[in-house]
Amino acid sequence: MPKEIAWTDFEEIGIQLQEKYPDTDPLTVRFTDLHRMVTELSGFADDAQKSNESKLEAIQMAWYEEWKDAQ
Repeated sequence: MPKEIAWTDFEEIGIQLQEKYPDTDPLTVRFTDLHRMVTELSGFADDAQKSNESKLEAIQMAWYEEWKDAQ
């Protein structure tokens, strides 16, 4: 069973997003789409309503770091 993740698990979410969407530049993803992508991750167990712009931005930056490393 995958580890449960929450909105504040920025690094883990970034890693999982990079694994699931390796060809997507995170900086091109709108926050509404990012919100959906995160809530659809295996192991995501937080309240979808607990996200906010600062959390989504932190997730986007963590994903961007993973994406850059993979280039």
